[in-house]
Amino acid sequence: MFSSAFLVACLAAVAYGKPMVRNMQVHETRESIPSAFKLVGPASPDTMLDLRIALVQGDMAGLEKALMDVSDPASPLKGQFLSKEEVEAFVAPKQETVDAVTSFLKENGIEAAQASPAGDWLSFSIPVSKANAIFDAEFSVFNHTPTGTTSVRTLAYSIPADLVGKLDFVHPTTVFAQPFSGRVFDFVPARTANKPVPAVNLTSDAVPASCATTITPACLQALYGIPTTLATTKSNKLGVSGFIEQFANQQDLKTFLTNFRPDLSPATTFTTQTLDGGSNPQQLAEAGIEADLDTQYTVGIASGVPTVFISVGERNRDGVNGFLDIINTLLGESAPPQVLTTSYGFDEPDLPTNIATNLCNAYMQLGARGTSILFSSGDGGVSGSQSQSCTTFIPTFPSGCPFVTSVGATTGIGPETAADFSGGGFSNIFAQPSFQSGAVTTFLNAIGNTNAGKFNKAGRGFPDISAQGENVEIVFQGEFGEVAGTSCSSPITASIISLLNDELAAQGKPALGFLNPFLYSAAGTAALTDVTSGSNPGCNTNGFTARAGWDPVTGLGTPNFAKLRTAVGL
Repeated sequence: MFSSAFLVACLAAVAYGKPMVRNMQVHETRESIPSAFKLVGPASPDTMLDLRIALVQGDMAGLEKALMDVSDPASPLKGQFLSKEEVEAFVAPKQETVDAVTSFLKENGIEAAQASPAGDWLSFSIPVSKANAIFDAEFSVFNHTPTGTTSVRTLAYSIPADLVGKLDFVHPTTVFAQPFSGRVFDFVPARTANKPVPAVNLTSDAVPASCATTITPACLQALYGIPTTLATTKSNKLGVSGFIEQFANQQDLKTFLTNFRPDLSPATTFTTQTLDGGSNPQQLAEAGIEADLDTQYTVGIASGVPTVFISVGERNRDGVNGFLDIINTLLGESAPPQVLTTSYGFDEPDLPTNIATNLCNAYMQLGARGTSILFSSGDGGVSGSQSQSCTTFIPTFPSGCPFVTSVGATTGIGPETAADFSGGGFSNIFAQPSFQSGAVTTFLNAIGNTNAGKFNKAGRGFPDISAQGENVEIVFQGEFGEVAGTSCSSPITASIISLLNDELAAQGKPALGFLNPFLYSAAGTAALTDVTSGSNPGCNTNGFTARAGWDPVTGLGTPNFAKLRTAVGL
């Protein structure tokens, strides 16, 4: 006779390797796919999927309170940023959450790897056949019509009912992030690099008269009072995000500096950091307009600030064009940049709420460690990242995330007015944060029922601030020319913040960190120049109109360096 213990052991051995019978529950569904995508058909059962599981994070409410404590100018903890370990302690999932999810995966023969510093992401690769089976899904191939690129997604999936509240979501499943276009309007060549830049004539207010038609570093220095003195603190870094094989060319930068910043050494350049197979080749023909713009208006404005170009390669598998990978990479660093500027983004409806929220939480993590995160607000006015047909206003992401600083665009010099493409509006995912409630309420009361029903009055309003974004001169593949877009405005603003950080560091003071509580404070608002004219049309409307105070076209206004110095205690 077999002993009872031996019988139990045998039964366990038979059961091992077979998935437990679980009560499955639909976790996410998408009723339709975005118009830019078309269903091709079922994915091949053998196709390998790189999947990630987001675990329910620990104490995000606690982290948000900590972020506000170190960011609010009125807080006694202002500037006492959290360490990497302190942030991770807030974010890390409960051990029971980790155990429950990993147990489910192991039952299905899956060994997952930790995919984020705090352990809130797990990653693994499985064939479509297994993904369909364990998540009750139907993974299919979808074609992005404008680019011809394909992706494998599902319109619905399920998870075990007992994992609800532990497993946040499986990714990428229902996300249809459109490939970046890299658009900064059209590059308009003006002259070749061997022809001299015309001299500028100063007007009575010391702003070059030529700035009415062409924006250069001299224009920005005059308009915003940006100093030309060299930064002195080497630990103060400025990060520039790069995507879609847009490469930043050092020869173009040298030509730019020689012509527009002759006071800087022409050898001044940036360092390069890569991930996801990224690179930054220096053949002139491979230079990218966006990357050239972003590096020329950071290196060329933030005089002497160490600038790093972060090139995210095409081997990203995070479902959001590398946005998740770059932020997790920076969160894993012991000393991430004090400022990060990104000139790319999404239409908010293209992202499921869970991935947008998770990314927003990641920005909160980096902000709590002292990084100012800036994003361009989009170039489609109220119609999203780019001008498009719509019946209700389309907010952009990450601008709708309350933990980033969204930058809109202005044009003209006497005075500045809103650029008509300046993205702005209200998030449909993120609620209006307390730091901007007064300013937004004033705006909403002023417009009454204008555009009623086309936007979410309770949502986070953006942009927060603005800067020049039209007729901006760069050097691209050896030619001078002009570009436009909020892609110009974000690196310009990031450079100003970096210069303020340099002066603060020189006095032994902490960096500015998460900017919004300061910007919306009385002192911060007073240090900005209000923009009160112009609008951002779209969706067959005139959009919103710039007015006194905050507005969803130019935010609180444009920077005044001297006033900002005073406001931050310099």
